[in-house]
Amino acid sequence: MTGTTVNGSADANALVRKLWQYCNVLRDDGLSYPDYVEQLTYLLFLKMSDEQEGGPVPAEYAWSSLVNLDADAMQVHYETVLAALGGHGGMLGLIFRNAKNKIRDPAKLRLLVVDLIGQTEWTGLSSDLKGDAYEGLLEKNARDTKSGAGQYFTPRSLIDVIVECVDPQLGEVVCDPACGTAGFLLAAHDYLKRANPQMTHGQRKKLATKSIRGVELVEEVARLATMNLMLHGVGGKAESELPITCTDSLRSPPTYHADVILTNPPFGIKGSVTYTQDQKGARGDDSLTVVRADFWVQTANKQLNFLQHIVSQLKPGGRAAVVVPDNVLYEGGAGATVRRRLLETCNLHTLLRLPAGLFYAQGVKANVLFFDRRRLQEKPKRSEHLWIYELRTTKRYSLKTKPLQREDLDEFVELYKSKASRAEVGEKLTAQGASSRSYRIQEILSTENCLWDMAEAEDQNQKRQPGLARLDELSRLIAEDLQQALSLISNPRKP
Repeated sequence: MTGTTVNGSADANALVRKLWQYCNVLRDDGLSYPDYVEQLTYLLFLKMSDEQEGGPVPAEYAWSSLVNLDADAMQVHYETVLAALGGHGGMLGLIFRNAKNKIRDPAKLRLLVVDLIGQTEWTGLSSDLKGDAYEGLLEKNARDTKSGAGQYFTPRSLIDVIVECVDPQLGEVVCDPACGTAGFLLAAHDYLKRANPQMTHGQRKKLATKSIRGVELVEEVARLATMNLMLHGVGGKAESELPITCTDSLRSPPTYHADVILTNPPFGIKGSVTYTQDQKGARGDDSLTVVRADFWVQTANKQLNFLQHIVSQLKPGGRAAVVVPDNVLYEGGAGATVRRRLLETCNLHTLLRLPAGLFYAQGVKANVLFFDRRRLQEKPKRSEHLWIYELRTTKRYSLKTKPLQREDLDEFVELYKSKASRAEVGEKLTAQGASSRSYRIQEILSTENCLWDMAEAEDQNQKRQPGLARLDELSRLIAEDLQQALSLISNPRKP
């Protein structure tokens, strides 16, 4: 977080601490961490809208209509405000749709409004400070494992490395089809700002209103993402300038194509919906089956469906980095089909193997896939390789005692950006005994299940079947005994 100061005293960390102190007060009223962050989102939006001339909130529901009321009257009017604004379209609808007041004690609501939110002129703070403070709240929220909020949070050090490697360019559309609280989108926006300090007014406006696009299924999380981006200066007043859409990315083919896709889709083997290629693959009259003509295979595996969706949404020549769990690398059936088609339609050039302990969900083993969408009629070249960088076996991490740091990935970034081909890098490091390897794409395509990391797959297979080698040996001995017995029957020995 930044060390920017406001009025000589409040930096982002101090602001987070101040905001979080009130959470402890409100928890006595039964408010959870996610509920608290959500209520702060509503109130911050109302306050900042009131500070702007011509803000989007109608006067009868504005911040000024709240602050001079006593506690009981404020409680009643606040609930009226939330209900009314939730019926609007655009930014207001995205922030307030289905919003509810979860602060049951009117005195505590007034404390939050008057003594906390009302004591700061929020529009006077820099977007970096406001944004970093809000991100700090989201990270604290993610640490509350009981709430499950951590599933929407990817470590910022990992995000920054992924964005740096993919290297989005000014004018490109960057998308996250499962954006959570918008960590990837914010990192891409910050990266583009740093890389282009001399932007024109038009370029800055396009970056803020046209270049950053996210989709989030969960309504409560979509509003957090919207607020997070808005506090960083992303988004506009028009409907077409909203950076976040609250919907199911997998429900239908994409309505636009992106130059860059950066995402960490939700983990889990099964989803509530099965997405199929055509009506022939539908499961009878199952109303949960959704037809996607652009999908290669029918499956209820969410990660495989997101991979198919990402390829469909990428422009030819577009670039993607996707966090996926291990099952995507080794699952047969639909998994093998998706892996093969991905190699045929895209140049899958890098696989970063991540250690456990990076995510708030316990025991998650994940990987980052880096690939480019092939242009029309482009085929895999004989010289293409998949480079695998192994971070899993060399390092151990935990969220509290040893979190992943940017310097832990310095070697990976250096090798990724090396002028030498990744195949050469992989061969060189393999010869040195390092945890890096590479495979020819044609070699992978020639295998039955199209396993990307063949060496690791063999290790996993042995772990799943620890007695397999012993069974093979017993089978060989039995076969030899049978052959010997048959030989004796065919050629009995004379007495």
